[in-house]
Amino acid sequence: MSAKKSTVESVMTCQVVALDPGAPFRTIVETMDRFDVGALPVLAGDGRVIGVVSEADLLPKEEFRARRLAAADRDRREDALAKAEAGTAGELMTAPAVCVPADATVSEAARIVALRKVRQLPVIGPTGRLVGMVGRHDLLKVFLRPDGEIADELREEVVDVLFPEEAGIEVQVHDGRVTLRGTVRDIGLVPVAARMAQSVEGVVDVHDELTAKPRGTAGP
Repeated sequence: MSAKKSTVESVMTCQVVALDPGAPFRTIVETMDRFDVGALPVLAGDGRVIGVVSEADLLPKEEFRARRLAAADRDRREDALAKAEAGTAGELMTAPAVCVPADATVSEAARIVALRKVRQLPVIGPTGRLVGMVGRHDLLKVFLRPDGEIADELREEVVDVLFPEEAGIEVQVHDGRVTLRGTVRDIGLVPVAARMAQSVEGVVDVHDELTAKPRGTAGP
């Protein structure tokens, strides 16, 4: 039996502030300040996410406010200069938006955040409409999982699966740190157990103290 993984829907922020493509620059800044967010999705009339405006999209306005660039620099910073001259969300937004489905796993969302180097992701439903936002802090919520819950899953999904005939294997969890202790017949399965344990949500680290049963040992 495979463990059920947390989905983005379970950790996302459901109450989301969004922008119309025609929202002016100052309104965008005021909205970010008011709701203390660093990025805002931009929606089409039917609720689909068509882009995202982040603080990084707004900063060129200040960076180039009183700065003149040489021709070579203008070519190199063309995108930034375009942002500096933009005045609405539709002109400022980064498009297409990097989104994540609500039914994606937390680990899948974390991978997108890391690879695309973004702080927040719009979350979309089956029809492509915005249903929430998920940020780096949301994705870390899995590490708040209770130790007892983690230990129960480890026993069910790792120990009982790999070592169904072994007795006395201890599973200890403290602050997300796992210790597996005991003797097993098949020492070759020990690395597999460590990898499976590490994949359980909420696990911070795995300390493997499993050893091989002495040859000729009878019983469990």
